[in-house]
Amino acid sequence: MCFRVAMLSLHTSPLAELGRTRNAGGMNAYVQGLARELGRGGISVDIFTRRADAAAPPIQPLAEQVRLIHIPAGPAVTLPPDELSPYVADFTHRVARFAERSAYRYDLVHSHYWLSGVAGLSLAAAWDVPHITMYHTVERLKWQRQDPDDMSDTARRRIEQERRIAQHADRLTVSTEQEAEQLRRLYGLPASQLRVIPCGVDLRRFTPGTCAQRAAARAALAPDGRPLLLFVGRLDPIKGIDLLLESVARMRTPARLVVIGGNPPGDAEVDRLRARARALGLGERVSFPGAVAPRDLPCYYRAADALAITSRYESFGLVAVEALACGTPVVAAHVGGLPTIVRHGENGMLVRRRCPDAFAEQFDALLEDSALRARLSSAARPSVMRFDWPRIGDRMRTVYQELTAEQRGVAACSCF
Repeated sequence: MCFRVAMLSLHTSPLAELGRTRNAGGMNAYVQGLARELGRGGISVDIFTRRADAAAPPIQPLAEQVRLIHIPAGPAVTLPPDELSPYVADFTHRVARFAERSAYRYDLVHSHYWLSGVAGLSLAAAWDVPHITMYHTVERLKWQRQDPDDMSDTARRRIEQERRIAQHADRLTVSTEQEAEQLRRLYGLPASQLRVIPCGVDLRRFTPGTCAQRAAARAALAPDGRPLLLFVGRLDPIKGIDLLLESVARMRTPARLVVIGGNPPGDAEVDRLRARARALGLGERVSFPGAVAPRDLPCYYRAADALAITSRYESFGLVAVEALACGTPVVAAHVGGLPTIVRHGENGMLVRRRCPDAFAEQFDALLEDSALRARLSSAARPSVMRFDWPRIGDRMRTVYQELTAEQRGVAACSCF
């Protein structure tokens, strides 16, 4: 299969440092990983993102047959997604102009997140090509656990746009069967419009490492020998970090907690969380090293006794897969796609009650039982082999083939 894909990631660049801001998280790793895998398989991919840095080059090669294209739309600074709606039309127009000036045409549009989905609808219609989209997070599902009376006008507009995208996109990919069923119910979608393709992980990078590597990582992060819990992600309220701090404060085990994410120098959220940790009496047991480059993340996973996920909502939970690939058990909230990754008592623990005592109980149970930790750790990596990027890439290429074949069929029929 030899064709070209216009991949849209309007609100955040796949090269953004993961966890540094609320914009950069698992989706960034997904877009970059998928594009690289598609490129290895012979598909040319241009990733279009809004320019958030005036020094960014217009076109930046990422991998074989993969380019990152920075599109000027709005100020060349990082903006939260809620402030980007006014620039979607300009972004769309400039992507179309880029294509017009090129010597080739795109065969398919693949958009990520709702802002890109809005742009994708217009571009696919203008180019008369199929449009495949992935929400990554669905606003309606995020509000299921919150009071709808508190919903902002921005959230309401996003919900309406997500509905419009669902009605007109040729395919929606979701990471779990549960999300597919939820979207069918929300939007009345036929099963033929949905494809379940989980996020991938680089199993060559995320490995358990040697005993010496694990020991060195542990010595660096917990030199006093205390048990070690790890959080990895954006410092966003939906991640439930306040709940995590309260849970650690109620544990019997005086564990350390390392919070990966944020930008400690001048980050108001990091300052707030530090103050909260002090108020809970955690003192020096909680550290905030900030965002960590993907190449360095395996060292943190290997050092930890468990990865903690206390989120209110997770459409998938990529960090859970990364931790398990490194042989580290996961203690996670029973929300979203996490139960499809974490199997209670097999490779981690699932917590159904969103309260500090419930999480503290599971953390203590794991940290106080070395045999349990060893059993969960041994099952961790085998449980996520199905998420290896080559397998995920094959499934996505199959969807591309379906869409382009359908497009050719429609074109043939229109000739009569």
